[in-house]
Amino acid sequence: MKLVTWNCNGALRNKFEHISELNADIYIIQECENPELTKHQHYISWAGNYLWKGDNKNKGIGVFAKNATKIELLNWSDTYKDHNVKHFLPCLVNDDFQLLSIWASQNKSPNFGYIGQLWKYLEINKSNFKKIILAGDFNSNSIWDEWDRWWNHSDVVNDLTKMNINSLCHHFYKEEQGKESNPTFFLQRNIAKPYHIDYIFASKEIENCLTKFEVGEVDKWLNYSDHLPVICEINI
Repeated sequence: MKLVTWNCNGALRNKFEHISELNADIYIIQECENPELTKHQHYISWAGNYLWKGDNKNKGIGVFAKNATKIELLNWSDTYKDHNVKHFLPCLVNDDFQLLSIWASQNKSPNFGYIGQLWKYLEINKSNFKKIILAGDFNSNSIWDEWDRWWNHSDVVNDLTKMNINSLCHHFYKEEQGKESNPTFFLQRNIAKPYHIDYIFASKEIENCLTKFEVGEVDKWLNYSDHLPVICEINI
């Protein structure tokens, strides 16, 4: 099975043909429009078997799967102590493993933006985790850890590690968090401002089935977004 996560930077209706060239079984796309509410017929046809979630019809998070792949929405909570967190889309794939699609946002939170949103979501839902993949735009890296908070990127990674859920990129390339050699994001599409903020984490039984991991080519993908697609293949 081949999975791709990509923050398309909006207007997926004009870009889906490019991402389709990767021939994935599942695409996890951030900042994409709702196929149900678009007038773009080719995008609607391409979307086909999908789940989508968002506050704005033009910019949400979507899971797009080949017709032979079953995706079923999971009813997990977005509420942490009366506050809603965004944007997370959990589903069950082929009645076999869970997929949590992530687009960590600021969500107008003065303290718990981005990685704080993911930390809160884990606190709410980690008891639901079984055989799982977490994938998407975390908007985070351990280089931005702050000494006086307990929801840093490293704290989230440590929490996942305790559940035997690990980053496939770091496993594949034998690298440490914060020392990644493959950036996934270029601020303002400037190649002089590279960061690694997009991830695929997976339970140990899935990690053990990893056969390939790569990040899309800079020269090609910066034409379409400030993020590069992150790609993995799993023998599952």
